[in-house]
Amino acid sequence: MLRKVRLILLPLSWIYAIVLATRNKLYDWGWKKSYRPSVFTICVGNLSMGGTGKSPAIEYLSLNLLKEFQLASLSRGYKRITTGYREVSLISKAIDVGDEPLQFKHKFPEMIVAVDEVRARGIKKLNEKYSLDCVLLDDAFQHRKVTPNLTILLSVYADLYVNDFVLPAGNLREPKSGAKRADIILITKCPLGLSIEEQNKITAKLRLKAYQHVFFTGIDYDKKVFSSEEKIPLKNFKNFTLVTGIANPKPLVNHLNLQNKNVKHLIFKDHHNFTPKEINQLQKEPIILTTEKDYMRLKNLIPTDQLYYLPIQMKLLQGEDKFLKIVQNSIKDYYEYRRV
Repeated sequence: MLRKVRLILLPLSWIYAIVLATRNKLYDWGWKKSYRPSVFTICVGNLSMGGTGKSPAIEYLSLNLLKEFQLASLSRGYKRITTGYREVSLISKAIDVGDEPLQFKHKFPEMIVAVDEVRARGIKKLNEKYSLDCVLLDDAFQHRKVTPNLTILLSVYADLYVNDFVLPAGNLREPKSGAKRADIILITKCPLGLSIEEQNKITAKLRLKAYQHVFFTGIDYDKKVFSSEEKIPLKNFKNFTLVTGIANPKPLVNHLNLQNKNVKHLIFKDHHNFTPKEINQLQKEPIILTTEKDYMRLKNLIPTDQLYYLPIQMKLLQGEDKFLKIVQNSIKDYYEYRRV
């Protein structure tokens, strides 16, 4: 039924696609201005509406780039109640800076993390205050007012952008032709045992440009759950309620089912800001397991002995060294070229 309704909406999608394609062309031709930062910038984003795995991708890049470069991350701070430029600290609240930026700061305390809905302004402020080698732009693929140096596009294995339509008939934020702006395409949330043959089939569907690279990634779940006070092996963690406020909790639920965890699941919308009534209900649950992102919103609202989270990380199926060399060499080459 839903599919039939969406097909009826196709004419609206075509109109929307024309408007968005025209906007992109104006930027491509230079008729609409786009800021080119002096600091190297990496854009991480997607064509689809949410749930493509941007947070694990940002964390993967942060983990590997911090070993060699002075790094900052910048996002708009989705669903925060504040506006303007704000830097994230370890004592920040998710309601003020957004759950994902706060998650990044707690995971990488040494990294500068900031939010600003005006990305160009945020980059300028970061560049004025710090001596940076690279800024990671989170969820900025459609933010054409900034021209990044390297663009990484994410697409979910089970919901490839090449098989989708623009809103409202589909889930794409812009026409699939926008993928040509990507230097690297990451196919995310793949089965960890995805065959080379299947990877090659997907690569052929993408019709890559000569300058583009594709890599396949999966989600690796931690073997332990964490609270602010302890960590427990997942296999020993029982009798809990799963609470999620993410775009697509299905992979997590499937993983728990594979661990023989038959759990009660309370589902909320992505980036959900919990109401006092909802918090009161959650406090009645003896033990709660949630995602790392949701933990950032719940950790000051639920007693510490009730609340646990299960960390995840992005894992490249093949070509990890190649992927990292492309990113690292892009940064080094940029500054080498500027010195010439």
